[in-house]
Amino acid sequence: MAKWTAQHEAPEPLEGPVVGTVLGGTILWFALFVVQLPFYGWFADRDLLWWVWTCAAGGVLGLIGLWYVRGRDAALKRHAAAASAARDEDGPQATA
Repeated sequence: MAKWTAQHEAPEPLEGPVVGTVLGGTILWFALFVVQLPFYGWFADRDLLWWVWTCAAGGVLGLIGLWYVRGRDAALKRHAAAASAARDEDGPQATA
């Protein structure tokens, strides 16, 4: 099993505009749902209604994801502000 042991340290996770990405994906899912609604009968005749409802589910799950990532982003900002305030209170110290 030793040959499967990682030989290097894992990279840092990528951070980016997570809220914007989730918002864009949610808008896209809802747009696809709305575009397919006029063709509901066509999808029903061919037993492909799951396409319509998949887009609706993607939009709803996107709203849940948007709530989650906005809360996560706010928590990260609160943590950074608290850490900055704690550093400011301690004053400049020599680093070892």
